[in-house]
Amino acid sequence: MRRVRRAALLVVAILLALLTAAPILLMVSSAFKQPEAVFDARLLPAQPTWENFRYVFATVPFARYLANSFLLATVVTVVSMAFHSMSAFALARLEFPGRDKIFFAFFSTILVSMPMVIVPLFMVVRELGLLNTLPGVAAPMIFQGFALFLLRQFYLSMPGELEESARLDGCGPFRVFLRIALPLSRPILAALAIFVFLGAWNAFLWPLTTTSDESRWVVQVGINALQGEHAGAWNYILAGATVATVPTLGLFLVFQRQIIESIKTTGLK
Repeated sequence: MRRVRRAALLVVAILLALLTAAPILLMVSSAFKQPEAVFDARLLPAQPTWENFRYVFATVPFARYLANSFLLATVVTVVSMAFHSMSAFALARLEFPGRDKIFFAFFSTILVSMPMVIVPLFMVVRELGLLNTLPGVAAPMIFQGFALFLLRQFYLSMPGELEESARLDGCGPFRVFLRIALPLSRPILAALAIFVFLGAWNAFLWPLTTTSDESRWVVQVGINALQGEHAGAWNYILAGATVATVPTLGLFLVFQRQIIESIKTTGLK
């Protein structure tokens, strides 16, 4: 009975895995197909070709889009983790007037989606003279209310004895953060960094709104432009989408152990 149950669970797991991987497999397969065979439902192309990829890189500055996305995602991730770890530690471990009110003000931003604030955000960025610049794209993406909340909860659970021992050794708040809190928070910072990087890499609405110069486009906006220039030419669009997926798959393959361990540690989904 136990073997039958395990076999049934295995079959269900395989089916769920195939359902999850099917869109990616079809995208990669179609990227290698001839234009007239994109929707022939075959998983393996009858006449595979690299022409779609060559066309994408030859007709639009796709390499620049990829470089812009990589630079944007890296800067947003590094700056976001630095600011959020320090501010979360301050909101969790330091005593100062209005601390809880400040935290709840930041926490309430989780309930506000980008489409609701995109117009005032656009006006602010325009007044700062940051339209059509990568800093203008990156700045609003750095703050992550959920990351601040999660890090604060982690620092609240940090044993107070460690902090007291460090203070007895003469450490101030910043040295306590640097030498005690930051090393302890590496697993949760790793998990958050991966999710922030993927969020910045896949960002579309805000980069589309704030950049009109093609040299500042990120890869998701570039793929959307392919759709506009080559309406119906799905072989080119899927080739661009396949290339855009490679860095995220590479990130998962390289850091899969850390991702799984950090998700288990932090409870992220």
